[in-house]
Amino acid sequence: VADGKVMMGTSGGELGIRGFIAAYDAETGKEAWRTYTIPAPGEPGSETWPKGDQWKNGGGSVWVTPNYDPETNLLFVGTGNGGPWMGDKRPGDNLYISSTIAVDAATGKIKGYHQYDPNEAWDWDEVSPPILVDFKRGSRTYKGLIDVGRDGYLWFLERSSGKISFVEGKPFVRQNVYKSLEPETGRPEVDPDRKPGTGKKADFCPSLWGGKNWPPIAFSPKTRMIYIPANENICGESTGVEVQYSPGRGYTGSQGRTYLLPNADHIGEVQAWDVDTGKKVWTHMYPTSMNWGPMLATAGGLVFSGGTNDRYFHAFDARTGKLLWQFPTNSGITSQPTSFSVDGKQYIAVQSGWGVDPVGMQGVLNTARPGEFPEVPQGGAIWVFAVK
Repeated sequence: VADGKVMMGTSGGELGIRGFIAAYDAETGKEAWRTYTIPAPGEPGSETWPKGDQWKNGGGSVWVTPNYDPETNLLFVGTGNGGPWMGDKRPGDNLYISSTIAVDAATGKIKGYHQYDPNEAWDWDEVSPPILVDFKRGSRTYKGLIDVGRDGYLWFLERSSGKISFVEGKPFVRQNVYKSLEPETGRPEVDPDRKPGTGKKADFCPSLWGGKNWPPIAFSPKTRMIYIPANENICGESTGVEVQYSPGRGYTGSQGRTYLLPNADHIGEVQAWDVDTGKKVWTHMYPTSMNWGPMLATAGGLVFSGGTNDRYFHAFDARTGKLLWQFPTNSGITSQPTSFSVDGKQYIAVQSGWGVDPVGMQGVLNTARPGEFPEVPQGGAIWVFAVK
């Protein structure tokens, strides 16, 4: 909710949609504006799409809530993968898939953008919006956006009057697709052998689940660190196949698999990065689990997250990464923890309940090394803990 409006995006990136975000008057429900993430012919960005009707099914879903800057009245919106998945079916950069776009909350006009993966072909949605955190590089302070990408890169960007500019990018997990980034724009130079196409198989890291998927990161103003729920050592293989659009049916045009790297000593991680140096400070590794746990950082110097197949809810020292406490819940935790107070007492609440992508990743792990990774009971519950 922003500027008196309720903002809503759309899912369906695998179904041949044309993604959009829409604003509805909070009092009347009337649609105020609708902005498509895939431009129609003649609109800005349409020159990055091939001639014809491919734009009508180009993807670019918006399935995670945007971030909002009240100072500029701008939404920062993350967009999903292209449709179909193979980039050779839609030659060009394909704006605005796999991007962060700055949208005027009053009008819906796109003011600026940064595209992470032009002509994206790995199912690397970049729907998690960047956090609005200013950061330093040397003596300069940037009015910042920080994005932890599904493509396995940590992106430091600058926001100013809607324009989004590249500052720095670096991998936070194993990444073998990008050879380098263009210093001024951040545009990646892609290894062609790592990019799948129609009838062309390619092997790449990270997998379609990404170095981080949708679970949100956290930032602590006290430590000046961000906290990332990462997954390492899981890669993918994909080959493009012919596909025709049919309403309501899958429109990926891809066959492939995900797999655990041989001799991997862990999968899930909690990472802490100093935003003012751009350097990693500490990592906590999970030897027998993935990490699908949204992060929460508190003013008391704690970081909370779940996300593991052992069903534990964890508390870490925000500065050192030391595991201070953990509690076994009824199921795995993939929901966002929250902090609140009642009568001056602080509480942490979180919902447990396992499903969808974590279940799929668990299957990959069990196929690779049967018996090593705990199965996760199903069922949902809300847990509330007092902070002493």
